[in-house]
Amino acid sequence: MYDRAFLGCGLIGGAMARAALARDERIIVWNRDPAKTAPLAALGAAVAHGAAEAAGQARLVHTALSADAAVDAVHAAIGHAVAEHAALIDHSTTLPEATAARARRCHDAGVAFLHAPVFMSPTACLEMKGSMLVAGPVALFDRCKPHLDPMTGAVRYVGAEPDAAATLKLVGNCYIVSAIGALADGFAVGRARGLTAEQCHAVFEVLDPRVAVSGRGGRMARGELDETFWSLRMARKDVGLMQATAGDGAAAVLPSLAARMDALIGAGLGGFDLAVLGAADAVRGKADADG
Repeated sequence: MYDRAFLGCGLIGGAMARAALARDERIIVWNRDPAKTAPLAALGAAVAHGAAEAAGQARLVHTALSADAAVDAVHAAIGHAVAEHAALIDHSTTLPEATAARARRCHDAGVAFLHAPVFMSPTACLEMKGSMLVAGPVALFDRCKPHLDPMTGAVRYVGAEPDAAATLKLVGNCYIVSAIGALADGFAVGRARGLTAEQCHAVFEVLDPRVAVSGRGGRMARGELDETFWSLRMARKDVGLMQATAGDGAAAVLPSLAARMDALIGAGLGGFDLAVLGAADAVRGKADADG
């Protein structure tokens, strides 16, 4: 019996498999494209001819695949091959609704299943750093946690609801993608006035974004909008200045943000703090109750 099987040996799955080999674990691997398993075989991994063959020979069966369709295809190929008392652990970034359906199918088939997406680059997987979110039955998580801990820097259990980790992974990726988009827009503003991207990025030497995340972000999360530190209306004015400076078509995030701000200002929320962007429903609900 192998310690782990890795089904899908792309950037993430392949790096996880390499890290397992570095920990002297016995692993078996499978990938739709056999060429991706060759480097792992050279390092000592056993190579299966099919997904079911690999899944039937390991205590932990890990999948790290590109999309929901790929995950479903591998699950269908596995069938009932996952060994009794083994666990199927999916690290793929997937649609929450599809993840919940997948968990139900596994439950009905008697297959122990956890969804465990990661905030880890291939390098972080190799170095066993980063973080992992895990959703599923708590007893199964407790059983698997000692085997998940060596894979990453932090393992966080987010609840028994099977789609909880899938949702939070999308939330986290939303923050990352949006931040990168905002950085690109900031560079566009600076570039339009002759500044380099390095000069624009150096603003973080005097601006700590963690203050906004923990301060205003915390108030957004709690729906605390009784105090206005920077009104939505004034922030919208500044967004207009940014757009005017960058020029038409130069920004990616700002136009959509401006449209959202305009809609809220049109709804009478312009005097509230900028945090109303994330708590408009709470404000409307309070106004309705007071009225």
